[in-house]
Amino acid sequence: MKRLLTFVIGIMLLAAAIAPATAYADTASINITSKEAILMSEDGQVLFESNATEKRPIASMTKIMTLLCVYDAIDNGKVSLNDDVIASSRAASMGGSQVFLDANATYKLENLIKSIVVCSANDSCVAVAEHLEGSVENFVSKMNAKAKELGLVATHFENCTGLPAVSQYSCAKDVGIMLSKLIEHPHYFTCANIWMEDFVHPSGRVTGMTNTNKLVRFYDGCDGGKTGYTSEAQHCLAATAKRGDTRVIAVVVGAPDSKTRFKEVSDMFNYAFANYESKIYLQEQASVESVTVQGGKEDVVEVVADGKLLAFGKKGNSDCQVSIELQKSVKAPVARGDVLGTATLTDSNGKVVGQVNLVAKTDVAAKSYWDYVKELLTD
Repeated sequence: MKRLLTFVIGIMLLAAAIAPATAYADTASINITSKEAILMSEDGQVLFESNATEKRPIASMTKIMTLLCVYDAIDNGKVSLNDDVIASSRAASMGGSQVFLDANATYKLENLIKSIVVCSANDSCVAVAEHLEGSVENFVSKMNAKAKELGLVATHFENCTGLPAVSQYSCAKDVGIMLSKLIEHPHYFTCANIWMEDFVHPSGRVTGMTNTNKLVRFYDGCDGGKTGYTSEAQHCLAATAKRGDTRVIAVVVGAPDSKTRFKEVSDMFNYAFANYESKIYLQEQASVESVTVQGGKEDVVEVVADGKLLAFGKKGNSDCQVSIELQKSVKAPVARGDVLGTATLTDSNGKVVGQVNLVAKTDVAAKSYWDYVKELLTD
């Protein structure tokens, strides 16, 4: 009974630390004690930062880049989620957070990814790295190449786990960019908001996994992120939250304790949702207008947007405009989804902030010989 009471009190204290506040007028309301912090929109606008580009160890937030490289390999067809991965003795002997892989046992890549996302499994990171590139060292080279590709300003990797290494470092800004790229992969979210789940080994042995990112359970809208801790890096957290169409990303590096990292990320989220929004200017599948069809069974085809146009900014601001470029006419046949124009969203400075294709909503078949004959007879 005493243990249960202690657990309940602990959960209540955690919930109180990360409970959303009702009003955050300006960034002065954000009190950061962590060594670094940044708050940014999904499209990279910086809403708040504190020492965000200083080179520091980031512990297991390193795994954000590990996962990003894995998802890139999946997208490129190099591997698939259904791949069989043999855990080497090196992978099985990793320390720190792990799911205790059996050496020489075979695991599905999808399950190893899940264990990295949910419980920060170091052994799974090594197994996946070896599967993709033959060795951890080769995989780390890919991580550094990806960092260069993304234009990261203060990042270098020596391993794929985040365990202490002399010349491994990053910064809050770079971590935010990495996370913004990782969340472009839909499969990530199938793992990221899992709270508790069993990891079943080929032998039938079970390792319980609990999400290290407590905000997925205790903060409204948080659906992903990555924690990190070593004595050198201290407590770290990168997380993302979405309410409605508005998604933001917050990162802290070097918090003095775990409670602080969750509170400071929550405070940044609260400020963002209180003051910013993503305003929709054109809904996906919204009808724009019609285009004349030459030689078609129908005279016109309806044109719709194949995506959503939205802009992130201060609440109440409406300084963006939608411009339409559309073909005046098109020759039949027309297939559903044929691109007939574009819709472009620009801000008050003329900067393009979004663009979607305008496409045919339906098929329009070309007139046959008999269609023309019927027209002549009707006339």
